[in-house]
Amino acid sequence: MSYYGWKPHVTVGQRQKLAEKAATQAQKKGISYTPILPYRGAVAKSVWGKSWCDNLEAYSDYANRLPRGATYVRNGSVIHLQLTAGAVQAKVMGSSLYSVNITVQPVQQGQWKSICQDSAGSVASLVEILQGKLSTAIMQRICKPGKGLMPTPQEIRFYCSCPDWAGMCKHVAAALYGVGARLDQQPELLFTLRHVDVKDLIQVADASLVTTLKAPKAAKVLDDSLLADVFGLEMAQTRDVPPTKKTAVKALAIKKPITKKVAAKKIIAKAVAAPKPRSEKADVKVAAVMAEVVTAKVTIKTPAGKKASVKKSSNV
Repeated sequence: MSYYGWKPHVTVGQRQKLAEKAATQAQKKGISYTPILPYRGAVAKSVWGKSWCDNLEAYSDYANRLPRGATYVRNGSVIHLQLTAGAVQAKVMGSSLYSVNITVQPVQQGQWKSICQDSAGSVASLVEILQGKLSTAIMQRICKPGKGLMPTPQEIRFYCSCPDWAGMCKHVAAALYGVGARLDQQPELLFTLRHVDVKDLIQVADASLVTTLKAPKAAKVLDDSLLADVFGLEMAQTRDVPPTKKTAVKALAIKKPITKKVAAKKIIAKAVAAPKPRSEKADVKVAAVMAEVVTAKVTIKTPAGKKASVKKSSNV
């Protein structure tokens, strides 16, 4: 029985039964609903969901109707909610099943570019973004009212099929809160709703990283000509023949350090003068002598009769 044209109050239990019946009827017609299932506690729990709800509650335009919407979304009255580019479609069960349509204006390109630039260098991966594992400063920038991704009341338009003449009915409020609950599970839908690509944040971060990388200075690159000067021989091309176990054992068989520079040079000169390609034995010998020189095992007698160690190539 109606009261002054209004339908009688429907309890939560009755709404849930009506919601189940409506979902079953829709399924028989081949229509698939994506509901917000009943739950307890806060409307949203993730960083993205909380940011959405906090943004709604920050505007006095929505202050009166939002609380009843939160109750509706928690008790399972939103039996269908779909987010697409710039639009939210919902089915909310009240005294009857009502259709809610919400449109959200896209983020201006200049504003989105500014968000990406301000976030450059602080975004490591797409997973990091969607999990909300960004620094507090970056999250505040992305969610900044009026200048981030969260829409202002002027950017939102809504319609509900219920007879309530209020600017925002409880069914619209339930759908808006439902967006926050849905972002808990699918945060990427926020970027879809605002007509932007979340990958832009990664691309700008990658571009910023590339421009900050510096090539090594030429003075720090040791080329073949400098190596030839150090060891007094002509650098041979790298051979593709892998060393055998036998030759590897011979290379490690040198136990006593060479005590005279001339002896080291003779061994190297003799190996270099061998016909090319040189044998593996000669190559192993050259490599062993070079290793002795580099590791400062070669000792040289100076003209004054004192011994001096050959220092490593980095000090040459």
